[in-house]
Amino acid sequence: MLRFFKSFYIHQTFFWYIAILVASFILSYWVTWLYPISWLLFYVLITLFLLDSYLLYVTYAIKAERELPQKLSNGDYNDLQVKITSTYGFNTGITVIDELPQQFQKRDFSLTSKLSKNETWRHSYTLRPTDRGEYVFGNLNVYAATPLQLVKRRYTFQKDQMVPVYPSIIQMQQYDFLAISNKLTQIGLKKIRRIGHTQEFEQIKEYIEGDDIRTLNWKATAKKNQLMVNQYQDEKSQPIYSIIDTGRVMKMPFNGLKLLDYAINSTLAFSNVALKRNDKTGLVSFSKKIGTFLPAAQKITHLNGILESLYNIDTAFTDSDFGLLYAHLKRKVNQRSLLLLYTNFEHMSALKRQLPYLTAMAKKHVLVVIFFENTELEKLIHTNAEDLKAIYHKTIAEKFSMEKRLMQKALRQYGIQTILTKPEALTINTINKYLEIKARGLL
Repeated sequence: MLRFFKSFYIHQTFFWYIAILVASFILSYWVTWLYPISWLLFYVLITLFLLDSYLLYVTYAIKAERELPQKLSNGDYNDLQVKITSTYGFNTGITVIDELPQQFQKRDFSLTSKLSKNETWRHSYTLRPTDRGEYVFGNLNVYAATPLQLVKRRYTFQKDQMVPVYPSIIQMQQYDFLAISNKLTQIGLKKIRRIGHTQEFEQIKEYIEGDDIRTLNWKATAKKNQLMVNQYQDEKSQPIYSIIDTGRVMKMPFNGLKLLDYAINSTLAFSNVALKRNDKTGLVSFSKKIGTFLPAAQKITHLNGILESLYNIDTAFTDSDFGLLYAHLKRKVNQRSLLLLYTNFEHMSALKRQLPYLTAMAKKHVLVVIFFENTELEKLIHTNAEDLKAIYHKTIAEKFSMEKRLMQKALRQYGIQTILTKPEALTINTINKYLEIKARGLL
């Protein structure tokens, strides 16, 4: 009985009928012939109410399912779907209320439709999570009503369905697909002109216009009686480490996503590309202490370990210890490697405190310091100033923006590669820098 009352709801149309009946009874005080008609309408309404309840509860006729992917992708729009099937013998009006995870703070999600007998209705919608972790969906509630629309019956499905939110798998797959189809230039990846070549020989081939004449093979040219050149390939199996600063400087949010999560998403996509190019990839996260350390490996299955490590990165957003990072790398990373350091500096004084450790790392390895433009300041800079207060704000914004570029210049003076990027362009710029370093043979 309790289950019945929990699923039993009065349709809002029923209250309109009640309002009309009340008005009819009130009017019958002056128009007496309305009084018996009002009682007749009352009994008709009660009869239809009981009939409507019987039609809804005579059988269990609604099936519903929420179709979720195994993992949601952080920072991306993920496709989800609900499927509703009705076996009632009449057209059924349905209202679907999906109880979304509390992280979305959305309490007005509802869908409406009408289903005929044995009809299956599918509806797709998208969600964009902005935090990693476990997301628990509540009840999938389906409210069914007959064409009379006097009573609604609630059906409940799939309570407490959990799905984890991982670093951006969608972004990783996008770059993977474009790399395979050789369409990387469509999303901003540059073709890097090769300045030199490594000593890893691949083959001898016929000279074509554009080949480096310095690679001419004179012996092969004499034998074939036509110009032949040596072809070289990028050196493979070189160690590359993505180093993620999990300190408080990475807590700044842009477009709902923290800088830390932009770095994590970029690391996953980049690691996949580097592994496909037969390089070794590793991972380090640090703040007050070393959080994660995965030695560089070349196996493609290594990507699963990177994914799980990135998913589990947690931080209290304290000040980061670059001295500890330097000591750890000196102990654990013995081979010359490419180090991609995701961090952020807002002031020149902050950079100067860490510069001794950065220069020490750059002596043994190829260090790329990746830090972020403040896009909110850039918007302010390009906004017209209309009063004295706006002029003051714009001047301060331009000062901070210029300081970012001065930091980039200071790092380059010490032979440290840099990327100053907008958060949304982080992955593209990181892969571009990787391709440039490989093409120039700097590693």
